[in-house]
Amino acid sequence: MRVLGVDPGLTRCGLGIVDGGKGRSVRPVAVGVVRTPAGTDLAQRLLGVADEVERWLDRYRPAAVAVERVFAQHNVRTAMGTAQAGGVVALAAARRGLPVVFHTPSEVKAAVTGSGRADKAQVTAMVMRLLGLEVKPQPADAADALALAICHLWREPMRVRLAEAEQRAAELARGHKARLAAAAKQAGAAKPPNGSLKHRAGTSPPQAGSPREIGSPPQQAGASIDQIEPPRKKSRPPARYPGAPKRQAVRPAQPEPPDRQPDTSKHQPDPQADPPKTQDETGAPR
Repeated sequence: MRVLGVDPGLTRCGLGIVDGGKGRSVRPVAVGVVRTPAGTDLAQRLLGVADEVERWLDRYRPAAVAVERVFAQHNVRTAMGTAQAGGVVALAAARRGLPVVFHTPSEVKAAVTGSGRADKAQVTAMVMRLLGLEVKPQPADAADALALAICHLWREPMRVRLAEAEQRAAELARGHKARLAAAAKQAGAAKPPNGSLKHRAGTSPPQAGSPREIGSPPQQAGASIDQIEPPRKKSRPPARYPGAPKRQAVRPAQPEPPDRQPDTSKHQPDPQADPPKTQDETGAPR
């Protein structure tokens, strides 16, 4: 895949062509800078940039164009000129049906050097090392253009796969919502209207004045509600914590009934009765 990297600007516009191979292999094709005089009219300067970019597009025929996005600059006039030059490049690529992708400086630095805060010297050194250049590209705008092309070659496949995954996830979410809506609609259609009850076959509907709760056993023929025995509730023992001793039921002491009380009058001696007879040691009565 061949990519044209453009570092837009009115005074200096860097251009770089890089071919991408298998994996992360890259190969330089061409590098250059478009210059326009500072005292020339703005329209003429933009025309000069556009003409040179179109000559590069016709000569090298890249598959995509990577342009640096104007992120933030203190000089508003410089930022406006950079944005106008980038717009001219995007217009020339769009006329040929080429995809145009804008990358921020932090993205380019992170892709080439591994740090989004690298300076221009570090970016230039890594570009020379990655492309195998023996001479440093001059000026720095040319090295930035080559770095833009390398960044696009390494980041675009991942961005495409991420966009495809997001699209598939959105389609799955829409299908899931549609199935949920259909299930809810079907459940609402199957639900009986308010105030009506469906009865089982063989049972009579409840008559006025004798309501029957839902879930109770159906009434038999000739049986009234009073004759139906309600279900018995099973009593559960109180909850006890593990290891607690079993409690023994303490019954209150009850007095014995009067008919079971012992008759002590039979064991008391009668004072008017004859004294009991005693025997001596020989056994003869005294």
